[in-house]
Amino acid sequence: MKVDFTRWLPAIAKDSYRKTALSVAGVAALGGLALAPTAAAAPVTSGPHQGAVAAIDLATGKAATSVRQDEQPVESGLTTGSATGKPPAGKPSRAQLIPHGIEGAQSRVPLDDAQLANARAIVDAAKKTGVGDRGAVIGIATSLQESKLYNLGHLGAYNDHDSQGLFQQRPSSGWGTPDQITDPEYAATAFFTALKNVGGWQDLPLTAAAQTVQVSAFPYAYAQWEEQAADIVQQMW
Repeated sequence: MKVDFTRWLPAIAKDSYRKTALSVAGVAALGGLALAPTAAAAPVTSGPHQGAVAAIDLATGKAATSVRQDEQPVESGLTTGSATGKPPAGKPSRAQLIPHGIEGAQSRVPLDDAQLANARAIVDAAKKTGVGDRGAVIGIATSLQESKLYNLGHLGAYNDHDSQGLFQQRPSSGWGTPDQITDPEYAATAFFTALKNVGGWQDLPLTAAAQTVQVSAFPYAYAQWEEQAADIVQQMW
């Protein structure tokens, strides 16, 4: 999709702390990373997901630091964890967080304060709804794919139908009003409530569980975020 990067779109990224205007360039880049079910899915790569890094840079005006999978994301302060080492005291183990193993190559993005606050809201909702740490991993990975953990408002002409929020939920599909689905706590609770209605979701691979709730045109794209989602959950749980 061609985009005039010199124009500004009055699109709003919402979170509990502020409303941030996104440039057309940022919106276009986010859209190319599977912003919503009908958008182009992010390619699964073996290294840093450059498209995601660029989207964050363009959307926030920050120089997002590129990270390899074995490095610590600078902005977030979240370490990558260890697949074989012992978890920190009181934290869920890698086996609990990723019981079926990683599916395919993984992507990773650095996280800013807004993304971390949204991740925290998802983890808190996972605890309240009873889906546990594994449910939290599914929720975080889903939001990473749908919005890169940004609580996006309506993007005008660049919006996919009426999709909004962390999970790109649609009011027309019964997820709630625009105000509700752009409230991180409500959106995460709605996602987990739907997940709990998926029979045997605990035994499904992440991408299958997420896809059953989201009904995305790119069902396998969720898998690429499982490792980073597990790292986030392990340290926030």
